[in-house]
Amino acid sequence: MVSIVITGRGGAGKTTLSANLSTYFSRGGYRSLVVDGDLYLPKLAFHFGIYNPQYNIHTLLKNPNMRVVDAVYHDPKTKVDILPGSSKLYDVIDLDQKRLREIVREIGTRYRVTIIDSPVGIPFDTISTFRLAQYQLIIVEIERCPIHSVHRMIENEVVKLKSLGDAYGLKVGVILNKVRESSRSVDDIIDFLEYSVDVPVVGVIPFDHRVPEATNYGRPVLDYAPHTKASRAIAESGDILNGWIFGREKKEGMLHRFYEAIISFLHSGRVPAGKKL
Repeated sequence: MVSIVITGRGGAGKTTLSANLSTYFSRGGYRSLVVDGDLYLPKLAFHFGIYNPQYNIHTLLKNPNMRVVDAVYHDPKTKVDILPGSSKLYDVIDLDQKRLREIVREIGTRYRVTIIDSPVGIPFDTISTFRLAQYQLIIVEIERCPIHSVHRMIENEVVKLKSLGDAYGLKVGVILNKVRESSRSVDDIIDFLEYSVDVPVVGVIPFDHRVPEATNYGRPVLDYAPHTKASRAIAESGDILNGWIFGREKKEGMLHRFYEAIISFLHSGRVPAGKKL
């Protein structure tokens, strides 16, 4: 099992990218599971059109005799399996958070890729699963931060989350999401992350109105609008992750040219986004 924990601040797009990256890997031939680890504000299920699931991560946490597989839902369009949370208030009371790790360990053996969607900020709900994971993706939204103070935001947010991943021996990467800044500003941020913070940037996802539209329809944007600009950028990020984790790269079309550009940069001595993981 390859396990990826996705972290970041509220509104950055953690859940959206959890749904879409699991879709990417599933379509790439990997049996994939995505787990809602935000135990107090779960919303992963909405991205797959699942509303008020009868069995979910909360019923598993409260009933240790229940079979984990009975709370897993299969999305026929993306082929992703989902372990959703409950949206009912009384289900989030008196939870044994530590049991989440045993649940993920038990069900994760059935899958090649398991993605865990963490809560806002320091991921106390999912911290027990860090011992199962190999990778951590930190989702960063720079749009809501004044560009002159973005470095301070990164130091306050990314450095802390990266330190947590480092403590558990995870390979850590960053995805910049909902990007509307100029290319020069984004390049400066990438340089700061990769050279000062020492964390690779896996991808840059542009702001795209089709993403919230897809969520409103209960679909990952990769399925709802596969050719929109955000979908293409998510797929490119997936290709980089695929190369890092499984040693595979696409060798054709635009993405092959993207890969060749990375190799060219490496040979010229400047390391671009996606350099390390």
